[in-house]
Amino acid sequence: MKSDQSIEKELAPACQRNLKSNLRDKYKIINEGISGHVKALLNEIYTELYITEGGVGDVNQEHEVKQIEAASRKKSTQERPIKCNDIFKPLPEQNQPIRTVLTKGVAGIGKTVSVQKFILDWAEGEVNQDVLFIFPLPFRELNLMKEKKLSLVNLLQSFFPETKDLKPKHYKRYKIMFIFDGLDECRLPLDFQNNENLVNIEEQTSVDVLLTNLIKGNLIPSALLWITSRPAAANQIPPECVDQVTEVRGFSDPQKQEYFSKRIRDQDLAKKVFTHIRSSRSLHIMCHIPVFCWITATVLERMLSEAESGEIPKTLTQMFTRFLIFQIKHKSQKYSGKSDIDPQQTRTSILALGKLAFQQLEKGNLIFYEEDLRESGIDIREVSVYSGVCTQIFREEHELHLGKVFSFVHLSVPGVFLAALYFFSKSTMTDFLNSAVDRALQSESGHLDLFLRFLLGLSLESNQTLLRVLLTPTERISHSNEETVKYIKKKIEENSSPEKSINLFHCLNELNDHSLVQQVQKYLRRGGDRRLQKASLSPAQWSALAFVLVNSEEELEEFNLSKYDPSEECFLRLLPAVKISRRAVLGSCNLGVKTCGNLESVLNLENSTLKELDLSNNDLQDSGVELLSAGLKSSHCKLQILRLSGCMITEKGCCSLASALISNPSHLKELDLTYNHPGESGEKLLSARLEDPHCKLETLRVEHGGKTRIKPGLNKWFCDFTLDLNTAQRRLSLSEENRRVEWRVELQSYPDHPERFDVYPQVLSRERVTGGTGRCYWEAEWRGGGAVVALSYKTISRKGGGLDCWFGGNINSWSLSCSDNSYSVLHNNNRTDLSTPPSGCRRVGVYVDCPSGTLSFYRVSTDTHSHTLTHLHTFYTTFTQPLYAGFTVYSDSSVRLCKIE
Repeated sequence: MKSDQSIEKELAPACQRNLKSNLRDKYKIINEGISGHVKALLNEIYTELYITEGGVGDVNQEHEVKQIEAASRKKSTQERPIKCNDIFKPLPEQNQPIRTVLTKGVAGIGKTVSVQKFILDWAEGEVNQDVLFIFPLPFRELNLMKEKKLSLVNLLQSFFPETKDLKPKHYKRYKIMFIFDGLDECRLPLDFQNNENLVNIEEQTSVDVLLTNLIKGNLIPSALLWITSRPAAANQIPPECVDQVTEVRGFSDPQKQEYFSKRIRDQDLAKKVFTHIRSSRSLHIMCHIPVFCWITATVLERMLSEAESGEIPKTLTQMFTRFLIFQIKHKSQKYSGKSDIDPQQTRTSILALGKLAFQQLEKGNLIFYEEDLRESGIDIREVSVYSGVCTQIFREEHELHLGKVFSFVHLSVPGVFLAALYFFSKSTMTDFLNSAVDRALQSESGHLDLFLRFLLGLSLESNQTLLRVLLTPTERISHSNEETVKYIKKKIEENSSPEKSINLFHCLNELNDHSLVQQVQKYLRRGGDRRLQKASLSPAQWSALAFVLVNSEEELEEFNLSKYDPSEECFLRLLPAVKISRRAVLGSCNLGVKTCGNLESVLNLENSTLKELDLSNNDLQDSGVELLSAGLKSSHCKLQILRLSGCMITEKGCCSLASALISNPSHLKELDLTYNHPGESGEKLLSARLEDPHCKLETLRVEHGGKTRIKPGLNKWFCDFTLDLNTAQRRLSLSEENRRVEWRVELQSYPDHPERFDVYPQVLSRERVTGGTGRCYWEAEWRGGGAVVALSYKTISRKGGGLDCWFGGNINSWSLSCSDNSYSVLHNNNRTDLSTPPSGCRRVGVYVDCPSGTLSFYRVSTDTHSHTLTHLHTFYTTFTQPLYAGFTVYSDSSVRLCKIE
């Protein structure tokens, strides 16, 4: 007979073999598809998902559809990938072992399948064999034990009877792992703050207390824990209880292609499917989610192989309409010859599910229980009918014989479609679509955005025709979509939320209206950004441009606001494009405090790609920098370069920036605060961050500071200079201490001078205008018939009447020609006509920034209370010599240099 010691030694391995065998049987298959593909071997169908390090800190408040769209644009080169089986391996910079991993990901992205594959690989002896036991405990099953009192040992024996012979000491002696899948489905309080502490695994208590003590490390501190969750629920776990955060990003483009090649046996057909989804941006983005790839494969495999006729789906509504029709047909075929499903029963079942989906959508539930079904009027005894009609959308599960769990297979997409279908079938108002648009716009979370897309798509007659088995003639809407399109465009014009506008363009796509986008694309094709800069676009067209930029297949490396319209209004409309760029150039764009509030939200985005931000020469002031610093403090902020040159920042603003660098020291490497007024104390605060070994800041620039730098607008760059009498042509007379020049009939008796213009009535300044800073702003006022205001190198020719002497006629000068009838700019004899300023406005401003290579002209409107600049034109170039101001004075005219207080 074997000794007790021998039996004890063999007990754990025997239990492990039984556990592995049962887990292998449970997880080796995956429910995939319909019509002959009900079950598939996981190892055959599995496609590796893209998993990365995930951010910690604030919850991502964006709706999951927006997170999907954002994640689909991220290049894999921007992040460090982590293999599913390696999530407990410390990264190179991590010195401590990892006990608890929290994996985030939107619904349907593949978290549960990743868990399934991890367990299967362990059970088959492939990986992680240092772990003796893995105990998968999905939250949806733990919910059913909410009212029970039991010990941790009792709990594990209930779920895993094959381990009932294990003694309490075994759980502490061996390396074990708990996997808690679906934190977002948890209906337990998880009160980490008030639950009593528990260290005895044999002591009975509630499941809630068991879980909080396991996660806190009071129970079996040596155990490994893996928790998965949708992003919005991830903050239920205290950050101090988590050692590693990862994020499932879904499929990259190569992984999408790999999935279709595995899912569809005919490889030529698989290529056709992938080519089709690449042609539809909305489908391509949604295929970032594995479950949508499966739905797409289910539909397109049949349609592209000509097993089904009809228009190939290009929108989300068309795709899900086809998917639902296939489900109904499949069930009809399955039951033919036995007991055909009654069309009326089919309709009743699906609309009942739609009602349930609509109610759960409003509550935000992914799973539900018997009481939820009763509340929706669904007879529990007839649930098999509902799941039978729509087996791949609605699922009934039996867990531990304790009760039943029901779920839509990924409520985030198919369930929302059913909710829209139900709402559509029950709506009688003629203007209910407009009301739905209004309601979606009022939702701060955006949880109705996808619902609205589907609802509008269902209003198309073509989709209603496909769904005629579900929609009775009285429920179908027969109206022109033109009114709905017009209403949505009106809302785009009025709406101040750029994100809401983006979704409204998706809605227009569902209605097959692309007119606004096509208008902007026409501008881009004809002349690119410069064409848009000259165009007077409506707010709706600016929003259309944002939609075009956001949905481009190419990554937006740089967003430069000055290429479009340097204004706060345009910035707000194009904010979605800023969010997806790696470098945002917003310098000299008339931005203020409001902009900083919006940029704070950009920096706080969990998936932010922004690495470089240039806000130079905007009047942000300390209040704006304080808002910006709040974004810099966020753990999600990965900004490396921040330029705030000439932004009216004082010691107070520097204090905010220093505080942000203390809170988030890991990323910002370069900070430009030149042309501000930080004062000695402000410089000291920030310089201390350079000495901080934990702070990554390498470059801090604070030159050219002083009190003059906190003047508003371009006034901080004001330069005072005089005109050079030795350059004045003899028709010109100087006065007012050489600050005014006037054209005269009689020639002036000036001596000969090599620098004097001898033909054109022109004059240059005595002093170079850019001085030591490389920046200068000045204003001039003309009277009479007109004048030319210019900047020129001193090397411009002076003798003769050729273009080499005329301001703007050569490569050495740039000019603005002004008269009551026309305004134009000229450089190297290339002329651009401008819109004529209002009558009586004869004052112009000139700003040159040599370091950035820009020269801008402005119309200046002044009265007793205001001093307003209107941008006329900007030259972009590289200045190679010192610059001087110049004037050409027309007959019977004069020009005067203005003083600015």
